[in-house]
Amino acid sequence: MKTKNIHFATISAVAVLGFLPAVAGAETKLKWAHVYESSEPYHTCAVAANDLLMDATEGRYGIEVFPASSLGKEVDINEGLGFGTVDIIYTGQLFAGRSYGPIAIGGAPFMFRDYDHWDKFRNSDLFDELAQGYTEASGNHITAMTYYGARHVTSNKPILTPADMEGLKIRVPNAPLYMMFPEATGANPAPIAFAEVYLALQQGTVDAQENPLPTIQAKKFHEVQTNINLTGHITDALLTIVGGPAWDAMDEADRAALSEVTQATAVCATDAIINAENELVEWFRGEGVQVNEVDRAPFIEAVKAVHNGEMATWDQATYDRLQAIE
Repeated sequence: MKTKNIHFATISAVAVLGFLPAVAGAETKLKWAHVYESSEPYHTCAVAANDLLMDATEGRYGIEVFPASSLGKEVDINEGLGFGTVDIIYTGQLFAGRSYGPIAIGGAPFMFRDYDHWDKFRNSDLFDELAQGYTEASGNHITAMTYYGARHVTSNKPILTPADMEGLKIRVPNAPLYMMFPEATGANPAPIAFAEVYLALQQGTVDAQENPLPTIQAKKFHEVQTNINLTGHITDALLTIVGGPAWDAMDEADRAALSEVTQATAVCATDAIINAENELVEWFRGEGVQVNEVDRAPFIEAVKAVHNGEMATWDQATYDRLQAIE
């Protein structure tokens, strides 16, 4: 699944305007579920995809988007793909890794040198092979990958070295590989559903959490954390996945149209996230949050030591191929 250079002139405009109703209802509305807020570009760009898909399929298919865990937590919507209770989802690679372990490699900490390395990975033969392996294991189909941002640690104290992570109780998403970074640096990972993180931070159930800057802003975590530490420990992405039942019900032309529309949606959201990341450090500082620059080298060394250890769900050859991407 290589990202195509598809440009729908309307997608950015529709995304900005928000909910624009289609002229007529589609014959079949596909349910697109995710755990992110309705203000975030993942959602607004997906909403814009409805009109694009209706146009591309001559009204046979449209999309209805369900944000903010309204159709279930991330584990739930992944399971729902196979049952047909949801048709399309955004999900993290580590959640997809529950069905096919090797696909999770792209969501592991310090797996990429930088954004360019990640971008080349998503357009690589390696990623195509991993996506095919996921389909064979799950029956579902990865159609696009969207940049989610560089994940950073928020806390109520500065986190400048791995030693500062020692004993820190940090919320992570409920997928095992999210524990690799905190465990490698001496912290205590606590899996908590996304919708419950703000309250957990507010009540002191956990000391810290980690997410990209746009997500920290959208979920208002900076209201209950005093420090943002620029660890950049995961160059993260969301997979767009179409469930097997929905995919199998479509003819080849409509599948191609859906794939192209989800890829255009990924471009829309990726561009918005990159722009937000470029602006948000100063925005947070303006809000009175302490944003700490971090020497990432000691963190990288701590995590690389466990990249191919017991937690790895990929083999050495896959790891070597990813690292060799230039």
